This record gives sequence, C-alpha cells and structure tokens, in this order.
Amino acid sequence: MFQLITIFILAGLLTESTQQTCTQDVNIRCWTEWFDRDDPSGTGDWETLMNLRDELPGKICPTPLAIEVVTTTGVSMAEAGEVIAAADTTTGFVCKIEDQPDKACLDYRVRFGCHPPFCDNPICWTEWFDRDNPTGTGDWESLDILKNQYPGVICEKPLYVEAVTVDTLTPALATGQNIFLFNPTSGFVCRNSDQANTMCLDYKVRFGCQC
Repeated sequence: MFQLITIFILAGLLTESTQQTCTQDVNIRCWTEWFDRDDPSGTGDWETLMNLRDELPGKICPTPLAIEVVTTTGVSMAEAGEVIAAADTTTGFVCKIEDQPDKACLDYRVRFGCHPPFCDNPICWTEWFDRDNPTGTGDWESLDILKNQYPGVICEKPLYVEAVTVDTLTPALATGQNIFLFNPTSGFVCRNSDQANTMCLDYKVRFGCQC
C-alpha cells in the first residue's frame, strides 16, 4: 500500500464552494520543510521521526497528521517502485537495502503535515474540479491538465490538495482504493490497473492556496 500512495494530504472541509474563500479550520494542515538527513548508504535510507527530531529540534510538530515522501529528484514512492519498510506519521520513512531486489535504495526526502498552531496560515480553497471520469486508464485530475483547462483559477503553487468521491464525498484515502498520485504539486491520479476490481471511483479535487 505504501508504494501506491503518495501521502500527504489534507482532510479539509467537505462543504461545496464555487469561490475561493479564506478558511482557518481545525482540519487544515500545513507542511514542514523537506528533510533529507540520510543517504541510501549502509543499511538504507532512514528518515525516521526520532532521528529527525534529535537532529532538528522544533522543526516537526509533536503529533504529525500526514507524511509525504518523494525521492530527492521528485519521484513518488509509487513511481519509484521500491519496497518500503515504513512511511507513516509514527516512524517516519525507512527504505532498507536488504529489501530491494537490486540491493539499493533511492535517496528520499520527507515532510510532515501538522495542525495549527504549529503553523497558522489561512488557506484559500479553489472550487471543486471533476474533469475526468474513471474510464479508459482511470481518473486523471492532474494539476497541469486542470490548469490548462481552467486558466487562472488555480494558484501557481498550491499548498494542499483534497480529493473526494463525486457521489458520497468520501475522502480518497478512506475508499480503500490504491491511489497512484496524490499531492498538491501534481494533483490526483487513480489508475484502473491498480484496483482489485479494475475500476476507480469517480473523484473530484480542489486545491488549497495561501490567501
């Protein structure tokens, strides 16, 4: 599961809105800076919360709500396709060389999502977008395509992304489906080939921007 989800994300508000409004809600999360304390030498790449807190005191909130992991070149865990030992808000991130068929891990970086008041910034949410249906290869609500289709509507560098099903407003990560791409810099992608029943649900997305 860890390999199929880029984790990340905002639970956000589930109320429908067609305008950008500034919202400070208890569900809003902000992200820490990116951390890359270890290189994939020795036994692997260890970006654990314990080590990060020891080396960078005060940089991570006491109880992180989300974790996002990409390689130092920006490749998601799903795209990298490696066996990941841990990628969660309790342990942090671990890639063990012994778990890899080629006995080598890529170099990863991590960041964590926190509640206010650790980082207290008002967030403006875009309208909801549902440009694709889960036909063909899946449901593609990627940021670059949405920006082309809706010029000037989405900010240049979104800070958050939220995805829910169109019919029941169920958060994407609560559906049990394998999500291929889910982060604020790239958007959302669910691939039919990753699902046990070979079909994604129909999702819609919105983006959180600094007001």
